[in-house]
This record gives sequence, C-alpha cells and structure tokens, in this order.
Amino acid sequence: MFQIPLRLLRKSVACQVRALHRATPVAGGHGLVVHRDSTENNPDTPFEFTQENLKRVDDIVANYPKGHTAAAVIPVLDLAQRQHGWVPLSAMNKVADILGMPRMRVYEVATFYTMFNRNPVGKYHIQICTTTPCMLRDSDSILNAITAKLGIKVGETTPDKLFTLNEVECLGACVNAPMVQINDHYYEDLEVKDINEILDDLKAGRSPKPGPRSGRQTCEPFTGLTSLTEPPTGPGFGVRDDL
Repeated sequence: MFQIPLRLLRKSVACQVRALHRATPVAGGHGLVVHRDSTENNPDTPFEFTQENLKRVDDIVANYPKGHTAAAVIPVLDLAQRQHGWVPLSAMNKVADILGMPRMRVYEVATFYTMFNRNPVGKYHIQICTTTPCMLRDSDSILNAITAKLGIKVGETTPDKLFTLNEVECLGACVNAPMVQINDHYYEDLEVKDINEILDDLKAGRSPKPGPRSGRQTCEPFTGLTSLTEPPTGPGFGVRDDL
C-alpha cells in the first residue's frame, strides 16, 4: 500500500491550518466577511425605512406563515438596499428588529450573499463576469475598456460616485458571453464598442436597452434555428387511429 511520508503529511496539515486562520477578502470587492466600524458604516449610521417601504415590508412578511417571518430576511434586506443604495450595519439591525430575529442571523445572510453591498457603491454598479465562458469570449477586452474609460480599477468607484466596478463569478448568461450586469440589467454579446456606448448612455442619463447587443432576441444560435423550424403538429399527433 502506498503511504504518504510523515514529513509531507505534517507539512500539508500545517499549511491547511494556517489557511484557516487567514482572513480572506470576499470576491467582488465586498470587503472582509467581518464588519469593521467606519465613519460611514456603524450602528449609528442613519437608516429608517420610508413609510412607503414599510408598507412593502408588511406585504412581504404577509407572504410567510405566522411564526416564520425570519424567512423574509432576503427580500427585506433587498428592499433596504434599494432604498439606501447599499446595506449599512444600521439597516441590518433595523431588518432584524422588524422581523423579530437575532441580529447575528441577519449579518450571516448579508455576509453570505454577494448581492448585498456592505459598502457604498456608485449609482451604476457594474459587475463584469470573467469566468471561463466569458473569458473565452474575450471578457478581458471588455474589462480593459471599462477601466480605461472610467479611470478606475476593479473594486473602485469613480470620484463622482456614478460608477462602481466589480469582477464577479458566473452570472448565468454564458450563451451570451461576454456580458456585464449593471444594477438590475444584463448587457450581453458585448464588444468593446458596445460597452463604450452603454457607459456613454449612462453618463448622459439615458437608459441603454438591456439584453444582447448582437441582434439576437435572446440566446438563439447565431446561424439560425436548429430546432422548432416547422409549425407544431396539431392535437392527436402520434395517437393510434383506433383510439
């Protein structure tokens, strides 16, 4: 039987133990998993839901059985982020108080899901995918075009607070690579000229049309349909004549 030399095993275990004690930044520029009070993000940071959003919170909570209001934590956190632009510690505390759950449980959710921004972001949050399918479709050129045009690096925000750029993992639009997500919209089948036009539109206050920039409607083949090329058969197709 093959045996690993003891000295190598000890070295391997030691390396793993050291890794466990290392504070690792979360991908996408979201900072450390732990919270560090700052002048703009601390328990005293002003946050209150608007009256309109308080009614929305009631509507969200009403979707869940009595005694299970904690299940509403994700949509209520999302509502807080949409109101404030990001989720400060005070907003997490407010969500916990409203839902009647321990604050630590809210912190666990907000630090686990990268959709929650725990630091301020610009008006337009650009999230560029550089995972394998997008990389093979030259997402590097799109990333370079963004950094050149905005003058910022990944994880930074423009001085006018208009744009924040983050690099993220797969966003699920691999067939339309390369792509970026800007706030709630996907922009796909990108070339350098496309991302420059999108950024110019946003700077000018216009709303660029989301979706593929190649002329495709969704994610159909560039060469044309390969299935469903004929009208569907009518009712009863394939059924025995004697039935």
